[in-house]
Amino acid sequence: MSRPLPLINASEVGSFAYCPRAWWLRRVEGLEPADSEPLRQGQTLHRRHLRGVQRLRLWQGLAYLLWILAGLAGLALLLLWML
Repeated sequence: MSRPLPLINASEVGSFAYCPRAWWLRRVEGLEPADSEPLRQGQTLHRRHLRGVQRLRLWQGLAYLLWILAGLAGLALLLLWML
């Protein structure tokens, strides 16, 4: 049975394009750069931002659903009034 291919994200492609040796040291050898704390902080901030964007999309979807329901209720009331 063959092993699945590892996933490589866009930032890894950027790292490889910038410095293939640094990418290899991190990806293959498992070595981290000495100043990796700012990178971790940036990842944490990006994850927090992503959660905010996901929450916003959820609320936006709920708002669209409520607009549709209000429109249907208005249409039903109009039809009842016309009858």
